[in-house]
Amino acid sequence: MGAIYYLMHPRELRSIVQWKLWHEPVNRRDPKTESATLQECFRFLNMTSRSFSAVIQELNHELLVPVTLFYLVLRGLDTIEDDMTIPLSTKVPMLREFHVTMDQDGWQYHDSKEKDRELLEHFDCVITELKKLKKPYYDIIKDMTFKMGNGMADYAQNTEMIQNGVQTIEEYELYCHYVAGLVGEGLTRLLVASNLANPKLGERPELTESMGQFLQKTNIIRDIHEDWEDGRRWYPKEIWSKHVERWEDLFDPKYRTQAVECISDMVLDALKHVEDCLFYMAGMRDQSAFNFVAIPQAMAIATLELCFRNPAVLERNVKITKGDACQIMLESTQNLQVLCEVFRRYARRIQKKNDPRDPNFLAISARCAKIEQFIETLFPRQDPKKLVQEARAKQTQEPTMSTSETAIMIGVVLAVLLTMTGLMVGIAWFMGARFDNTFSDTAKLFSSSAGSAGSPTSITGRDEL
Repeated sequence: MGAIYYLMHPRELRSIVQWKLWHEPVNRRDPKTESATLQECFRFLNMTSRSFSAVIQELNHELLVPVTLFYLVLRGLDTIEDDMTIPLSTKVPMLREFHVTMDQDGWQYHDSKEKDRELLEHFDCVITELKKLKKPYYDIIKDMTFKMGNGMADYAQNTEMIQNGVQTIEEYELYCHYVAGLVGEGLTRLLVASNLANPKLGERPELTESMGQFLQKTNIIRDIHEDWEDGRRWYPKEIWSKHVERWEDLFDPKYRTQAVECISDMVLDALKHVEDCLFYMAGMRDQSAFNFVAIPQAMAIATLELCFRNPAVLERNVKITKGDACQIMLESTQNLQVLCEVFRRYARRIQKKNDPRDPNFLAISARCAKIEQFIETLFPRQDPKKLVQEARAKQTQEPTMSTSETAIMIGVVLAVLLTMTGLMVGIAWFMGARFDNTFSDTAKLFSSSAGSAGSPTSITGRDEL
């Protein structure tokens, strides 16, 4: 089936081949220089992350290990939070004290039933490598672990939200902050501390927050069917209640139109972060750091476009094709201008799919237009100064007409006039016009006019009467 698909979509096959053959990693790991515990950490990274593993391992060597360990610590937290077999009396203290657990040599946990439980069973490898980090990096990871652990513990104890789902947009964004915004904050602090990003990013927390919010909201929009099957409700009631009366109605074919409009509403909410994301990515000072932040964001805008007005989102877990993913990665790993073109392309696709019958039609159109306008301010397609210079150069290069060419042109015009005159006279003669007395009558007319002008006629009384 896959072969048939790519035969029908050769462009996607071409993108896959190009990525496999021509993509050259900015940096490469050297396993020969790594300790056994660090190699084990990279094995866990490959095991627990399909989307981030490759891009993390291409990071600048200064941040390769810190970001890998940061990811594994957060994955450990996430595994504990997601494991419904762990009683709250055990789970909550584990989450709140995980930043302390990071300091305990040999710590392991063997009672998890989650798919990534192997990471917890061998977490001592992560702890060993954490203690080898530079102190600034270690302190950042520990601080973010403390914040995220407490945030997860708060949500684990929030039985009302677990039973009834997220109620307001404010609660929705607070949840996204704890599970993604804090990740963005930690990564930004690591990037700035390593001098791979502009230090000013540390002074603009709203940009960092938007990076995390955009990714997490995209995941929530895409995973609505999977979350519904697992009994989770991350779509805020403040949004879905505008379209259906009950949460379950979103998955009832009778309300398919309303459900699609609800997804459009969620997409509109996510798109408000795009400008901040582009502004943030402009602050990267290293190509590998740029690739690290750009690829997930480009994938997110493509996923939003795929989910927008797509009823399949309510029936299964949709995802962009491998060919499209490779094309996005090829473009996103070049520079900010090419990345902006990716965002422009998908914003236009969203606008093209927008339905005038959708209650948010105008708002979505305006939001897409704002994205394009923002990109235009970063990289104008038409530079006024350049246009003036090109016009002047064009005028200078245009050849002028020589004297001989002018004479030829006049001769041609006169010949045409004479030909047309002769043709008209001939037609008139053929139709019966007489020209034999023309010249004599004309001479008499001129002579009589001259005589009248020389002797004016006297006026008599009779003439007056």
